[in-house]
Amino acid sequence: MLLKAFLDYLLLEKKYSQLTVNAYKKDIESFIAFISSEEETNTIQETNYSQIRSWIVNLVQNGITNRSINRKISALNGFFKFLLKIEEVKLNPLSKHKALKTSKKVQIPFSENEINTVLDQINHNQDFEGVRNKLIIELFYSTGIRRIELINIKLKDVDLENKTIKILGKRNKERIIPLLNMVMDSVEIYKLERNKLETITDNEYLFLTKKGVKVYETLVYRIINDYFSKASTKVKKSPHILRHSFATHLLNQGAELNAVKELLGHSSLAATQVYTHNSIAELKKVYAKAHPRSKK
Repeated sequence: MLLKAFLDYLLLEKKYSQLTVNAYKKDIESFIAFISSEEETNTIQETNYSQIRSWIVNLVQNGITNRSINRKISALNGFFKFLLKIEEVKLNPLSKHKALKTSKKVQIPFSENEINTVLDQINHNQDFEGVRNKLIIELFYSTGIRRIELINIKLKDVDLENKTIKILGKRNKERIIPLLNMVMDSVEIYKLERNKLETITDNEYLFLTKKGVKVYETLVYRIINDYFSKASTKVKKSPHILRHSFATHLLNQGAELNAVKELLGHSSLAATQVYTHNSIAELKKVYAKAHPRSKK
């Protein structure tokens, strides 16, 4: 089946997470169901842009946001690119499609005080999970890595001698990130607790559950959400907000945009520039306080 071949390609060759692959599957299946019932098209190879446009209109009429529609179209576009690659279609009907306009959501980072409050809370809990959770939060905040990147860190990726960590990012791109001394200390403490686990199945991975298996995406999200719910009133409390906080706080302290780009593993500066709005807000405050004529 073509869809299964595409999903296997995403999982095995593109190294997408299972969660992302499942989302692609759901979006593509919803399109196939639509054209089968509404457009009387039997196969995906017969699809044309007019039919895709009808699907988009249907999604809009059902109250689906432009952001979600763009995500669904992106999944479908990836599928057609794959079909073109394996010569199942002669052209991609989405090749000239333009994404629907969306309003940019401002992601509000955690304050330094909120992060310090959370880390102080965890300091009181020195069992395996407390030590592990503290290291997870410190790594997110001190390196800006993505959730899936954290999950896939292996023991051999942490170089304590050189105070660095190797991260495998999107499209298998590796990057080396320096580690702060406080994080190094936390790694050492965590490894001692990790070694006390009764059974370890996924020994090559750094972060494990109490049962000795590799941590998973929902667990990591829950850890961040639970701790920061006690310290922050912000609506969104996720690993990505910690990544956002990392970038924003660095920029607020004068870090160069290009350096932050390299640390985040972005392929272009445009992707990093979304984190600059808070830095500009900080500059405005400094400017308003410091400029001689700001009080005129």
